Amino acid sequence: MKETVHKIVISDIDPIHLLGQNDVNLRLIEDKLPVRIVLRDGVLTVKGDARAVEKAARVIGNLLKIVREGKSSGEADVRYVLDLIESGTEKEISGVGRKSIAYALDKQIVSGRTVGQIEYLEAMEKYDIVFSIGPAGTGKTYLAVAAAVNALRARKVERILLVRPAVEAGESLGFLPGDFKEKVDPYLRPIYDAISDMMSYEKMRRFVELGVIEIAPLAYMRGRTLGNAYAILDEAQNTTVGQMKMFLTRLGENSKAVITGDITQIDLANGIQSGLVEAQTILSGINDVRFVYLTERDVVRHRLVKDIIKAFDEYGRSKETGGIGGKA
Repeated sequence: MKETVHKIVISDIDPIHLLGQNDVNLRLIEDKLPVRIVLRDGVLTVKGDARAVEKAARVIGNLLKIVREGKSSGEADVRYVLDLIESGTEKEISGVGRKSIAYALDKQIVSGRTVGQIEYLEAMEKYDIVFSIGPAGTGKTYLAVAAAVNALRARKVERILLVRPAVEAGESLGFLPGDFKEKVDPYLRPIYDAISDMMSYEKMRRFVELGVIEIAPLAYMRGRTLGNAYAILDEAQNTTVGQMKMFLTRLGENSKAVITGDITQIDLANGIQSGLVEAQTILSGINDVRFVYLTERDVVRHRLVKDIIKAFDEYGRSKETGGIGGKA
């Protein structure tokens, strides 16, 4: 079989931002595709079967777009672009390199790493109410917190409210030791962790003490009006329809609300409808409410998280069709 050779000039960039430490990104491409890639004098030479070389060149081309935006490409970016190319989602591939909104926060710069995340950030900038629905690891809460912290820094809002419904995966707050604050603090810990990634502990502590940042169970929102605020409702799949309505109707002047959740992980008692599920139908006719759907392709945690989500989804579909332990 005749070998195909494709050359890509990268002399305008720092190679490490494209190749990764010890060329880890190139090795990953070579592991996934039957090609050989060599860098010499600012030129990448890709050799192999014509179809594989074409795919590899497209992967590298999209990674170059990311690098030329001023960002480094990592293994997650390589796996993401490879996944898009393998699945033939050309429309999404063309969006990978488009400029993402980036927030320069105290401790790091936060930006979208996937097409879904880029669209999510754009929606939060444009709309006052945004729903983000997708599996674990897609950045739903993290990016919402980043958008809120950025809005606070830019003085677009005066405070941030981060809330969760007090429903746990098979547990009850009542059985936890301690007073109410001690009971709910561990449950709200993921939100604290997200904020601590973006500002110093001392600043976060001061903002919490002053009420500039409030982290609380959803029940604390009843009867309040949230003006000049950025409100985030996390784990919204565990709200009832009534609780969802209560939260959304708290919104006052110059405020934004972001609602995040995973409708495959509902912990409500049997027979209780999820407010997040029902909101998709109830609010579908309101133009200024935006729904963003993230998928396993937008997972930016450990590479195995994407495979685990996919395996559980396939298992669920098999049970519905009678394939694994289901009815024929």
